[in-house]
Amino acid sequence: MLPVGGVIVGVLALIVGGYGAIKASSLQKIVATHQEKVDKVDGIESQLGSVSAASDKATKDIGSLSRTTQEAFNTVAADLANIHASIVKIEEAQKKPAAAGKGPRGEVVAGPGEYVVKAGDSFAKIGRAHGGFSPSEVASVNPGVDSSKLKVGQKIKLPAKK
Repeated sequence: MLPVGGVIVGVLALIVGGYGAIKASSLQKIVATHQEKVDKVDGIESQLGSVSAASDKATKDIGSLSRTTQEAFNTVAADLANIHASIVKIEEAQKKPAAAGKGPRGEVVAGPGEYVVKAGDSFAKIGRAHGGFSPSEVASVNPGVDSSKLKVGQKIKLPAKK
């Protein structure tokens, strides 16, 4: 009986061992499948790390670009303000009369190509001072004006520049 009992125990051990081997094989296949998934998750994790680093760099670059652009706009704005101020000064200078004097009815203002007579002026003196014109050239653009009877504050025309 003892040998028969030993054989039964051996057969049972063989069956349990075979069942265990089958279960271990199926578990190994499941572990292998899960290992592929774990490897994919690890790959995605490393990609996310790279993307995060690239995102941080892009954020820093955008901040730097924004600051640089703002500095450039500030510089351009300051230059435009200076140009505007210069233009305003030029416009104001253009509005100021070329010459002024006192006439019988108050202040007389000369426009472009005109002159307001001052004490001691003559056609010769005015012509020399405003372009080197001769007295006859000044007289030719002022018909009917007697050069010997010029009055302070009187407007006369000046010849066109040569």
